[in-house]
Amino acid sequence: MSSYLPTHEGLLPYWLLLVSFFAISNSINSYRSLRWPRQTYASALAASQVTPFAARVYGTWTFLSAVVRLYAAYRIDNPDFYHLTLATFVIALLHFASEWLVYGTMQADAGCATVMLVAVGSTAWMLVQRGFYCG
Repeated sequence: MSSYLPTHEGLLPYWLLLVSFFAISNSINSYRSLRWPRQTYASALAASQVTPFAARVYGTWTFLSAVVRLYAAYRIDNPDFYHLTLATFVIALLHFASEWLVYGTMQADAGCATVMLVAVGSTAWMLVQRGFYCG
């Protein structure tokens, strides 16, 4: 089993692997049902906007982010992949923050807290650790 795990030092590669697997699961679930997107975008306004099409777009966008993060988990010392992965978290942070604070399609609940915590925490962690992994 250990031969499949990232070989770089530190915990960040393992974190990227973990969030990638969760994102892949969320992507699959977004194609199968509206349940996951409706838990994330859980405001009265969002109820009419979370359509099967929107769920599939969300699933595709999430899967793309997962692929980038998964690749970076194994090549975290490559500055290009490191920065691209960091950008996925910044984009996610801006997206979820705007859906919550600007558009009102998210409410301050567990779904919002989870995605914001991952986006903020991962962004901060990657900014702090950039010198360690990229030199």
